[in-house]
Amino acid sequence: MSDALIDIEPGLAGLAPHVGEHLRSIKANLHDRILTTVRAALSAQGRSLTGGQGHGLALGVETAVDAFVEAVADPTRDLAQTRSVFHALGRTEYREGHRVDALRSILTIGARAIWDFLVQQTKPAGPAPGELYIIAAALFGYIDALAGAAAEGYLDEQQDAAHDWATTRRRLITLLVQPDPPGNAALQAAADAARWPLPETVAVVSVSGTDAEHLARTTGGGAIATVIDEAVRLVLPEPHTPGRLTQLRRALAGRQAALGSTVAMRQARISYRLSRRALHLQHDGTLPHDAVVDCDEHLLTLLTAWEPGLADRLAAHVLTPLARLKPASRQNLAETLLTWLRCQGQVIATADALRAHPQTVRYRMRKLRELFGATLDDPDARLALHLALRHYPRHTP
Repeated sequence: MSDALIDIEPGLAGLAPHVGEHLRSIKANLHDRILTTVRAALSAQGRSLTGGQGHGLALGVETAVDAFVEAVADPTRDLAQTRSVFHALGRTEYREGHRVDALRSILTIGARAIWDFLVQQTKPAGPAPGELYIIAAALFGYIDALAGAAAEGYLDEQQDAAHDWATTRRRLITLLVQPDPPGNAALQAAADAARWPLPETVAVVSVSGTDAEHLARTTGGGAIATVIDEAVRLVLPEPHTPGRLTQLRRALAGRQAALGSTVAMRQARISYRLSRRALHLQHDGTLPHDAVVDCDEHLLTLLTAWEPGLADRLAAHVLTPLARLKPASRQNLAETLLTWLRCQGQVIATADALRAHPQTVRYRMRKLRELFGATLDDPDARLALHLALRHYPRHTP
């Protein structure tokens, strides 16, 4: 908004002093006329001039009329205070849940009422027609400037509120996924601040990117999200509600994302850790990266790849007997052993899976027994071999 009315309408500098004095003389009547008009406009919007915001609007109307009248008398008068009043009214409009253009429409109606009242004053004591045109230009420019200040206040409040919501939701999600579960009172207070009813069950989804608010909106279903460690962490309440996971996958189409297990709300950290690790495994190619990965369908991969280097160490340790073989022989025996373990020691089933002759499998198994001995008959050793070969089937020592 301009700092002075003369910046809006330079023609005010040429008005005779008696014009300003006349407006001052009718200011009280002008107040009454405008308040009546604004009251009717508010009623049409289902509002009134009673209550906190109503009193604020009434004060704003009086301030606007007073400032305009005084500015016509003194066009260089500073309008910063009036601007701040309407900036504050714009903020209150947002907090009260009104539309951004609701206050502008009231200001426009008020400006027309002022103009109609001034036109009625065209008599020897009032402004001449030429002077009225200058006042009209100043009036409607002034109203536009006030509406602009109100819109700025509205948007400022909206941005502050968005920041506050992001902060409260981040605090809630952080509480849900932290190592030590918070007390019931602390969790309930955080949920109340975020206006998020605590559900019975949740699933935490990790998504590449930082557009947390956008993903929460498009996912729907009461989902909340924040950015933790440069990825979106989205908390989905009651995931098994019909249609909820379908909507989630639709919202995440084309994104790298991992859906953690559905767990009791106070076990959200488990779901968070699973989805977080799965997203890392998507990035390095261990898990599919072109769709939403369901962690429950990849628990064995998550288990063997949970601690970087641990599965490599397991493979190096338990597959040591294969290390001294030539690469081709090592590969054939490793593939045969993994298939034999999967087939629970059944030679014919192993041969069918490998598309090999049973005698070939028997020959390879004799070689493997020479290398591993009684280890192949120990259940725990078999489990270790199975995990090592599954993790590293083409990179045996």
